[in-house]
Amino acid sequence: MLSEPRSGRLAAWGNALLAGLVSPDDAVLAIVGDDAVHRVEGLRDESAPVGLTLALGRLRTLGVTGLRVALPAPGHPLGLSGPPEFNARALAAEEAVICHGAPFGLVPELYEAGPAGDVHAEVVWHCLPVREAPPADVPSLGEAERELAEALRDATAVLSRLDVAGSGPVAEAAIDAYRARAERGNEVLAPGYPPRAVRVLELAQRVGLLISLAHENGHGGAVSASEMAARGAALRPVERTARRAQVAAYNSIVEERERGRGR
Repeated sequence: MLSEPRSGRLAAWGNALLAGLVSPDDAVLAIVGDDAVHRVEGLRDESAPVGLTLALGRLRTLGVTGLRVALPAPGHPLGLSGPPEFNARALAAEEAVICHGAPFGLVPELYEAGPAGDVHAEVVWHCLPVREAPPADVPSLGEAERELAEALRDATAVLSRLDVAGSGPVAEAAIDAYRARAERGNEVLAPGYPPRAVRVLELAQRVGLLISLAHENGHGGAVSASEMAARGAALRPVERTARRAQVAAYNSIVEERERGRGR
């Protein structure tokens, strides 16, 4: 969770494009990011993979009005709605994009190409049928923000007590570096998203950074089996909460539009 999921970039900038807030070229440039190229395979009436610009335009003509994110994990089908075949593929990739307005979903598959020292990533999005149903376990922005604040407070207390890496100066230095990168102009979300969504996503990414640091830097002072178990118990619900908050932030523009139509 240190980096933005590809499904998040596709949903955020795809939503901005569908709303007419950015040009196709700007949307595709933001979605591709540091990757070499993205293509979409399995689109209706297309016998071969096509570029993102054509794919997003085709999805619009097929009735897609918005894009949602799913970030599933074992035992937690976050953001998914079925069928089982799609869910299994999304779970293997640990992410997916669900189309709103038409029964399609997109799952990324990553390929690495190029010689040693100059390897680049190429992404193929597999377009597959999905079930039109409410996504699983996605909170509102307000719920996500409250849950994150509570989870971060509780986990920080536990990790600090166990002297776990990720709760001390090393973590703070990494967070400062992360914040500096963000302040150099990296947009957290695409145009059109509410300020609260930006705030929730920033906090979710910060929490994800803490979790990653705790995992990557070993067990810290948690050397006994009981302390290691307590450490894992502290991290698991926080990681789940951070993923839920990320999905809530990315999906908020679609949810907000739907609430407006229901009034």
